Amino acid sequence: MNKNLQISILIAVLLISGAGYLSFLKKDEFPPLVIDMALAAKFDQLSKNGNSSCSGKFKDSIDTIPDTARLQGSCCSAMNMHRYAEQVAGLQKYQDIPEIPSDPYDIDAGLAKKLKAYYDVQLTPEEQKAYDYAMVNSMEKGPCCCKCWRWYVYGGLGKLLIQKYHFTGEQVTEIWNLSDGCGGPGDHVQHS
Repeated sequence: MNKNLQISILIAVLLISGAGYLSFLKKDEFPPLVIDMALAAKFDQLSKNGNSSCSGKFKDSIDTIPDTARLQGSCCSAMNMHRYAEQVAGLQKYQDIPEIPSDPYDIDAGLAKKLKAYYDVQLTPEEQKAYDYAMVNSMEKGPCCCKCWRWYVYGGLGKLLIQKYHFTGEQVTEIWNLSDGCGGPGDHVQHS
């Protein structure tokens, strides 16, 4: 057997063995490098192939797209890998609340429709205080930097979290800060 073939067989055996080992691990047991590689691959895909836009036309189109579609990518600025990793990691603590998207750059259209509709829900005066706190204290001074689709989707999410899960203004602020989908390393307050 020639040397190239032996090396190829050895590499194949190692890859198959590694894949077999990893298939038995739970998500939280994966080595950090594997998770980082998966997150980097998702970041690459979302940052280069997003369909998201700040336009009013895009906001209005959400109501007509299939529930199985995905709202992907950033709106205003290029995605930032370091910030993306912080956001996805921070949102993991809310994984038991199905209405909170686990990835602010990859959102299920069906969920977006539900949350967008919740934006018009009236809050009690006490609930409104929590919402107002989040408006003043979030990095973007609201659910997003501008009144695009994210403003209405995440504004609806804030109201839902306050009503259904009794979130405080501080908790809604944290969700909005972790869910900032504008791209870039930080805040972009514009509200136009």
